[in-house]
Amino acid sequence: MLTRLEQAQQQWGGSLSAIDNWLNERQEVLVSYYQLAGLAPSDQTDRALPNAADIQAFCQLLMDYLSAGHFEVFDQIVAQCKKNGPDSLALAQKIYPEISKTTDIALAFNDKFAEPEDDSFLESFDASLSVLGQALEERFELEDQLIEALYKKHS
Repeated sequence: MLTRLEQAQQQWGGSLSAIDNWLNERQEVLVSYYQLAGLAPSDQTDRALPNAADIQAFCQLLMDYLSAGHFEVFDQIVAQCKKNGPDSLALAQKIYPEISKTTDIALAFNDKFAEPEDDSFLESFDASLSVLGQALEERFELEDQLIEALYKKHS
């Protein structure tokens, strides 16, 4: 996922400040995700479950990223796709419901782990984080399709 992000930043970086900011937020989400998953380099040899503060910080980054997408970038992309013609609009209308499915998975993760009532949530944390990771990978691919469609019309 980080490789895809780097490619996106190289390809579309500087084309629109909202996209630049959004891709930077995506990077923050990914780095935090990898740290929670224990995929980042660390001094620990044994993988332990992350603490509640780290999970809450990740959930906040995730919600900020989703909000930026839905309330800033997607609106701009869809509006521009309408201007770019029926093909661009059809792509946006096809992709947006798929992105919404990944939003639902992320919101469910946040609801379950952002402010848990007790430690019982830790039993399902790894499995839930894995499902979220798959959803994020799908989401980023879909978002990149929208960005590419927008970028091709402006370059």
